[in-house]
Amino acid sequence: MIEFNYLTDFRLENESNTQDWILNVITSEDFEVGEIVYIFCDDDYLYNLNKVYLNHDTLTDIISFDYGLGKQVNGEIYISIERVADNAKDFNTDFKTELNRVIIHGILHFCGYKDKSKDEKLLMRKKEDEALLALSKQSIL
Repeated sequence: MIEFNYLTDFRLENESNTQDWILNVITSEDFEVGEIVYIFCDDDYLYNLNKVYLNHDTLTDIISFDYGLGKQVNGEIYISIERVADNAKDFNTDFKTELNRVIIHGILHFCGYKDKSKDEKLLMRKKEDEALLALSKQSIL
């Protein structure tokens, strides 16, 4: 089950398509869907989570809490809509593309991908790009 919750005025355009896409990425990584909850929030909300749970005194676009059980993906993914919008400008991309990159970034973490080292970051970006390409093909169909 993939669930979307909103703590801001933002809403996904098509939750069903997004759920299908996430499910396809998870299964392509040889994992299965358990319970995944997305929470779309603002900078203040995510900043407080970052301080309280991760002891980081910084803004971030995403925080994921992995509750995976073996090959079953379970977890919570918090996304700051404000940070995604700012990052889209900073990275010279559109909001929707940046949002989808962040949405799938959390899932890729749940599938075991890391992004601490240079090589890990390169692989993570490659997997994000593959997922975004799959989404664009899905949207065309």
